[in-house]
Amino acid sequence: MNGSTTPDDIARIERRIEDLRLSIERCRKLSLAAKAAVGAGAAWIVLTLLGLVPFVPYLAIAAMAAVIGGTVLLGSNATTWTQTESALEASERLRADLIERMDLRVVEERPTMH
Repeated sequence: MNGSTTPDDIARIERRIEDLRLSIERCRKLSLAAKAAVGAGAAWIVLTLLGLVPFVPYLAIAAMAAVIGGTVLLGSNATTWTQTESALEASERLRADLIERMDLRVVEERPTMH
């Protein structure tokens, strides 16, 4: 920045930090859903191969699609999650740096009459 830090600058960075935290939470939920899809698809395939459930072609294809799609989603989501965490750390460092550069004064406690 140009040397003068305003509370608006810090508030803007804090809003960004909150947005990044929400994005990381969405990534976490998406990761859980992708893992569930992979697990369910793989379980269905194993149950079909063991003969515990009857072979139904469209269900077998759906199970394979769940495994493949969940795996792709996990990989893509992991990249997004990592990039978002890096951006969050950078924003938190920037906020700390801006606060440190501000000329803050300590407010001392005054005795009161009550």
